[in-house]
Amino acid sequence: MKRLVLISTLLATLMMAACDKPTVVNVPAAPAAVPGPAGPPGATGAQGATGTTGSEGAKGSEGAQGSEGIKGEAGKSGNGTTVVVVPPAEPAPTK
Repeated sequence: MKRLVLISTLLATLMMAACDKPTVVNVPAAPAAVPGPAGPPGATGAQGATGTTGSEGAKGSEGAQGSEGIKGEAGKSGNGTTVVVVPPAEPAPTK
């Protein structure tokens, strides 16, 4: 059995080697065109016409007045102590 497999493999290899293989033909690429030097600049074109001004938009409607807020409670009477609030000192100037 082992000889049969070996002989079959050798025969298959020989048969595949005997097949005609297509010849690969490499077609040379066309030479690339090289650009020449730049020509002189053309004349300056004429200036275009000025566009028209757009129309003004419509005025918006006036908003509604807001509702009045809730009134606060009346303050309690003090005990006769005076409170003095001192403004904060100005920071030193930076150079």
